[in-house]
Amino acid sequence: MPDPRFALLVFAALSLILAALLWPERGVLPRLLRLWRLGERVRLEDALKHVLTCRQSGQACSLDSLAGRLEVSTARAAALLSRLAAMGLVRMAPDGPVLTSEGAQSAVRIVRTHRLWERYLADRTGIPPAEWHERAERMEHALSAEQTDALELRLGYPSWDPPGDPIPDASGEIPPAPGIELTTVEPGRTVEIVHLEDEPREIYDALLGEGLVLGGRLDVVARADRGIRVRGAGGREWTLDAVAARNVSVRPLPAGERAAASWTTLRDARPGETVRVVEISRACQATQRRRLLDLGVVRGTRITPELVSATGDPVAYLIRGALIALRRQQASWIRVERTGESVEAAR
Repeated sequence: MPDPRFALLVFAALSLILAALLWPERGVLPRLLRLWRLGERVRLEDALKHVLTCRQSGQACSLDSLAGRLEVSTARAAALLSRLAAMGLVRMAPDGPVLTSEGAQSAVRIVRTHRLWERYLADRTGIPPAEWHERAERMEHALSAEQTDALELRLGYPSWDPPGDPIPDASGEIPPAPGIELTTVEPGRTVEIVHLEDEPREIYDALLGEGLVLGGRLDVVARADRGIRVRGAGGREWTLDAVAARNVSVRPLPAGERAAASWTTLRDARPGETVRVVEISRACQATQRRRLLDLGVVRGTRITPELVSATGDPVAYLIRGALIALRRQQASWIRVERTGESVEAAR
């Protein structure tokens, strides 16, 4: 005859296992189901946003482009479009999927939340610019319409996100994108940067690494099949490849204007060369800006690069008698002018 105590022990263990699996809200299976539903909703919303982005930019929207954007198979992309069509958010046209009125409202709401959250990260946190887009990608699916409106109020109803994209208002109205592509500018003209496209991230990171910021000026030196030759402040020249240049929107300045030749960025200062601070770029915000100001990086401050790390990043700078390590990205935010002084004179 089986031991009753053993049977009770087995029954209790099975009960605990079933409870752990099936307990409402907290069980493993309900949690997995919620995660699956959340993942499905995120993919549907990302698909809506992709269709909207393609239509706004005049690019073709296809199963292949959607599959590539969401990193899924074409069969999965087709299933998502079918689901959106059944929900009345998308209709199929000869040239690809088109958003319905309801679908456009949903897509614009996602874009609005994304750009407001990027604005929040730029203005209220010390998170590096390269991480803004990825974090906003997650939060755009988490905030309700009411929370998004509250965020807009808290930020003071901003018109533009950090890369320069217009932020839709509560009614869903999207202002026109600013500027023209850098690739369309004729050599010999000077332009002001008004927008940096933040997708894909690899290109956006490379643009930031080159020191490009909103409001920065460039002289267009030459144009070729492989890219655009530009000259920045301080006379530094380099070539932006054609793909990266298409991600830069600019405003041509009046004929005769040139990028300021008298100042450059701290990133371009040579070891032992003393430079004088002109300003901190408006691309540097929140805690990053406050840290530089607390270190004494204000107009007129003399700074000298002294020690360069083995990888070239960070660099130790002599600032007001103290050695301070700054990364290349931080140094590119500090606009300076050359003084001709040596490190001994700075001391």
